[in-house]
Amino acid sequence: MKNILETVGNTPIVKLEKIIPPGCGEVFVKLEANNPTGSKKDRMALSMIEGAEKRGDLKEGMSVVEYSGGSTGAGLAFVCAIKGYRFRLITADVFGKEKIGLMRALGADLEVIKSEDGKITKELIGKMIERAEEISVEPDTFFTDQLNNMDVIEGFVPLGDEILQQLNGKVDAICDTVGTAGTLMGIAKSFKNKGVDSKVIALEPASSPILSKGIKGAHNVEGVGLGFIPAIYNSKYVDDVISIEESLARQICKELASKEGIFCGTSSGMNVAGAIKLSKSLGPKSRVVAVACDTGLKYLSEGLFY
Repeated sequence: MKNILETVGNTPIVKLEKIIPPGCGEVFVKLEANNPTGSKKDRMALSMIEGAEKRGDLKEGMSVVEYSGGSTGAGLAFVCAIKGYRFRLITADVFGKEKIGLMRALGADLEVIKSEDGKITKELIGKMIERAEEISVEPDTFFTDQLNNMDVIEGFVPLGDEILQQLNGKVDAICDTVGTAGTLMGIAKSFKNKGVDSKVIALEPASSPILSKGIKGAHNVEGVGLGFIPAIYNSKYVDDVISIEESLARQICKELASKEGIFCGTSSGMNVAGAIKLSKSLGPKSRVVAVACDTGLKYLSEGLFY
């Protein structure tokens, strides 16, 4: 391989064995923690940077700016470090210490915004976005603008391709929590390109059901449920929206670690909870896929596992 950027993607997929209740079909989990910085966001970070380079929007000597709760920031810090760009990141104190530490270790220049109540809210995300936009007007600065960047979708098309290849094209349904919506849209595009008729299900925290009920709320599931419908989310590619209780997602995380040996974060637990629910409804002959977005190492300080 030329460099570590070529190790992004081609992650393994495994079938759950221990936590699947009777009456369910097969539930598979795509292990995105096997990417270089430990999350699926490496895919979109690489896609956004290389897409900008191809268009001439990002050139040698320029800086990159973005807002992020951790995984996207880490992915961008990683890619920018390899390619030689300065990376400026706006984040907030509601996100895990491990994530902030990882972004800093990878070379990001961090600016941390203080929250009012320690929760992820639309207002807090808005402050992060506003600050990133302020920086983006500085000379020789490129704003990746993850919520409005179509390169995010392209970065996740290979994820769908990999799943179909690994499961021989036999997938009845796939689900994922919505942050930027890039993962779900990329997978949907992949499946459509391949002519695969699989249900594509969006998941969201029950306390912030913006997609299903138009209600914004507070929660502590990092990276998802931003309190507004992201610009790249297209409902015509989504068959249904399911809300999942955060408490159930956290319980599933513990069971995945202790019974399946899969160590992942809260949004991944929400994805698996959604996949199990889908599998129950589709029956014992079904095959459902969930994305394990990142590693549980990023959530140890939050008390997720103990």
